[in-house]
Amino acid sequence: MSERIYDVAVIGGGIVGLATAMALVRAGVRSVVVLEAEERLAAHQTGHNSGVIHSGLYYKPGSLKARNCVAGREALTRFCRERGIAHEACGKLVVATREAELPALAALEEKGRANGLRRLRRLGREELKEYEPAVDGLAGLWVGETGIVDYERVCAEYARIVREGGGEIRLGFPVRGCRRGGAGLRLISTVGEVGCRGLVNCAGLQSDRVARMCGVRPGLQIVPFRGEYYELAEARRPLVRGLIYPVPDPRFPFLGVHFTRRINGGVEAGPNAVLAFQRHGYAKASFSLRDTARMAGYPGFWIMGMKHWRMGFGEFYRSFSKRAFVRALQRLVPAMRPEDLAPGGAGVRAQALDGRGRLLDDFCIREAERMVHVLNAPSPAATASISIGEAVAAVACRNLSLERRG
Repeated sequence: MSERIYDVAVIGGGIVGLATAMALVRAGVRSVVVLEAEERLAAHQTGHNSGVIHSGLYYKPGSLKARNCVAGREALTRFCRERGIAHEACGKLVVATREAELPALAALEEKGRANGLRRLRRLGREELKEYEPAVDGLAGLWVGETGIVDYERVCAEYARIVREGGGEIRLGFPVRGCRRGGAGLRLISTVGEVGCRGLVNCAGLQSDRVARMCGVRPGLQIVPFRGEYYELAEARRPLVRGLIYPVPDPRFPFLGVHFTRRINGGVEAGPNAVLAFQRHGYAKASFSLRDTARMAGYPGFWIMGMKHWRMGFGEFYRSFSKRAFVRALQRLVPAMRPEDLAPGGAGVRAQALDGRGRLLDDFCIREAERMVHVLNAPSPAATASISIGEAVAAVACRNLSLERRG
């Protein structure tokens, strides 16, 4: 019996990889396989996501982020409704606590309206209390389109659709090599090999390494940033009705510590943005000599460090000082106390960094012969997953001139 050669192999079983596989199956691609290194799906960025359905407020109008977030939010909400997945359009309050933040708040409102948001409301100091009574600030912006969901549950449904459509999902299959042969590719793992006509790289924290393994120069490097959370004590959850965010610093692709109500009823506070010394470094003590050496050997890393060392030092201090973390939260909710918070989980963000020390803010998708590489898919990738998956699948079909059923 001859070995099966797949039309497309998708490397990575996170939400972007699964959404891409789902789009390929729905487009009628004859054979699709998802290769996931871990023993479960959504093991890294997706599984550590705070569960926010983003509105499209923050992104430059016309950017890939903006277009995909707005379209993706609507598609995701419709998908959850049709599939019976719990979700809620709870809204978000962005709060300016200093005079210097007011121009940035106004700019956010302009971006939101340019991106098609209709449930925006600019608020004065007293009006903030109508939405979040415990908040104190100078002004705010209510964003009604923001919501919450469990992205692991979403991933499970994407995977169900892939399998029902004839696709396969292989867990515990870490791709360690790629070689060309005949009319396709051979993907090599410690547990076997897979033949395919083409591949889509959705490997997240390992995406740059997968690209290099495939003979592609990505022109960037993934730098991991750990985000740490606290959980709000159950008795203090009424302090937060929905989502409460600060006005973000426009110099960085991070939103600042904030409050997030989860779909299960809990409330998270965080995250910070601490440089991690391991790509899967979820604990403060996590360290990988390989990951650290590779990061330290990249010129762009040192350029970034020289530009943003003050921010980096502040994030590290807040990582080890609960009181400093609480002070940041008290800017939004003054009644917050250290005893209200218990240590929560952590996630690691795959942040792409170019050789000039710039933190890439937009999605980055690159093509090569028989390959599509998703090299930067930061937030709102989960929100926009259906839209991104359809876009990547379309690129893959064009790249490979794939035949479709029917």
